[in-house]
Amino acid sequence: MLMKEYRICMPLTVEEYQIGQLYMISKHSHEQSERGEGVEVVQNEPYEDPEHGSGQFTEKRIYLNNKLPSWARAVVPKIFYVTEKAWNYYPYTITGNACSFLPKFSIHIETKYEDNKGSNDNIFGSEPKEEETEVCFVDIVYDEIPERHYKESEDLRYFKSKKTNRGFLQEGWISTHDPIMCSYKLVTVKFEVWGLQTRVEQFVHKVIRDVLTLGHRQAFAWVDEWIDMTMEEVREYERATQQATNLKIGTFPPAISISETQLPSSARSGPNSAPSTPLSTEAPDFLSVPKDRPRKKSAPETLTLPDTGRRDSLFKLPSFFSWNSSPQPE
Repeated sequence: MLMKEYRICMPLTVEEYQIGQLYMISKHSHEQSERGEGVEVVQNEPYEDPEHGSGQFTEKRIYLNNKLPSWARAVVPKIFYVTEKAWNYYPYTITGNACSFLPKFSIHIETKYEDNKGSNDNIFGSEPKEEETEVCFVDIVYDEIPERHYKESEDLRYFKSKKTNRGFLQEGWISTHDPIMCSYKLVTVKFEVWGLQTRVEQFVHKVIRDVLTLGHRQAFAWVDEWIDMTMEEVREYERATQQATNLKIGTFPPAISISETQLPSSARSGPNSAPSTPLSTEAPDFLSVPKDRPRKKSAPETLTLPDTGRRDSLFKLPSFFSWNSSPQPE
């Protein structure tokens, strides 16, 4: 198990980012999806929690075989997906991920948002831990992202918002910018397969850091598209975009089913009222280590979306997106 705490500052307030986060996730998921690859929304509905109050529960399937490195594709079925379940009680969220064919792989993310510069060292509680959690500060302006995701229009060194007049973020901006907020993310990655654990957990954390950097960067780069939205408007945009994205991906039966079991007691879990992330306990045979093998230490295209600039057409998809029925059930 490898746990890290990421702190990502934004030139926004926590209240503003509640809208920006929902807009960014929907738009980014649509842009990154294509036939057979991308993010399929299975469920998205209000959720009541006795401790955290009103929230939103979302279940997604993320199909990403083509985005894996070659060494991972060699042992992965041609079609597989990651199931993501999220409970959003903003400004507190819980996310759990499990893979469709690796029952000993899981990702758990606990997130809190505060209006500060990432200075809260006890945001997730000050109880003693078995080992010190590494804290990673993410700079959405100057941290590198994979070259294939770079867009000049999203380079925050040269971007300035017309509606908020914020931008041209220069070095040291976190210390001087007002307003400022921070996303605190406690990320636990587990891959309990001997011989591969360290390599896989480190690789997944690198991917997560890249995703966090890109996602938060886009949320601000797109600020003029969402800053005037209300919660009702962004939820309607989310619904329309998710429906278009599901059609874009296409539906097909899952390659392997996932059983519902409780998270291991050693993993940091969300509130008791939140359903558990689907996991089971046995590794697939092809990843099992032969009994006679000596033990060694582990080595360290897009669819046209609503024009957000026009209030009268904000939620109207083009006519060729019209449909009379939902995607066929799996």
